Amino acid sequence: MQTAGGTPQDNVCLPTAYCLLPTVFMHRPERIADTLREEIAQIVGYELEDPRLTMVTVTDVRVADNLRDASVYVTIHGDEQEHQEAMKALEHAAPYVRKQLGFSLNLRHTPVLHFVRDTVEEKAERVDALLERMKDKG
Repeated sequence: MQTAGGTPQDNVCLPTAYCLLPTVFMHRPERIADTLREEIAQIVGYELEDPRLTMVTVTDVRVADNLRDASVYVTIHGDEQEHQEAMKALEHAAPYVRKQLGFSLNLRHTPVLHFVRDTVEEKAERVDALLERMKDKG
């Protein structure tokens, strides 16, 4: 890898082909997490036929350093009851999804999946609403 200062301690990447390929510099857990996100999104979106999962979107996956556990962040559109039902359905489907990942990915150990509700969008909508209300008042 070429660096700006010419020494290995300088981590500034010069504009070469290396800078255009971010996966080259990603750590293994990050690369695996990215692949898992894509595969889980496919499985949840197209293979699972549970009607409670129609409004579920996989937003992020974070893998533990030992690659044994993965937190799968999902957004769910709907009211609170639909959120709870979708989370129950995902927890129920987790062993199946893990098994399918084992078939499609060449990993020594397929991580145990922990589905987590991603509330970033909900919080962003709340902040937007508060800002809009402040703008209307002032």
